[in-house]
Amino acid sequence: MNVKITDKDALIVVDMQKDFMPGGVLEVEGADEIIPYINGVTKMFEKLQRPVFFSRDWHPKDHISFVDQGGRWPAHCIAGSEGARFDERLYMPKDYRFIISKGTSKDFDAYSAFEGTLLENLLKERGIKRLFVCGVATDFCVKHTVLGALNLDFVPLVLKKGIKGVTPKGEKEAVEEMLKAGAIFLEGI
Repeated sequence: MNVKITDKDALIVVDMQKDFMPGGVLEVEGADEIIPYINGVTKMFEKLQRPVFFSRDWHPKDHISFVDQGGRWPAHCIAGSEGARFDERLYMPKDYRFIISKGTSKDFDAYSAFEGTLLENLLKERGIKRLFVCGVATDFCVKHTVLGALNLDFVPLVLKKGIKGVTPKGEKEAVEEMLKAGAIFLEGI
């Protein structure tokens, strides 16, 4: 399938933060391997003056998702911490760039970049219809962002070379769920 980037398109880069990279608190194995591909796509969007949205977990120290609070995850991506920073190898343009912080309330978990953020409004203000999606983790925040996009009547185009899952089984199941819901998967652009 050939796809042309139009003025109705935006790129969403999901959670490419240090805590999710190899060696991080919630390591996604091989997450660093997709950075060059994501950088290439980001530069393509920048050249076409299309917006790029970088989502990130930005949790308070006592976030509901943390084991110490009864959640399922170790403490990660605490707002302002080194682990919450975007990987330094990630290309982030100066213009056409938006940072979307999610999971900022201690009592509200957010896997989707749409949950508790201004992302939907920012996209609609710009007339965006299609979202090219990449990042980590396929079986959690990527999946929920894609499903959220579908529920809000955006068309998500998932970049297969730009995603990584926590486990192969979880990634496979997430891809099937997204496809069944109506997401489109692209080999490349």
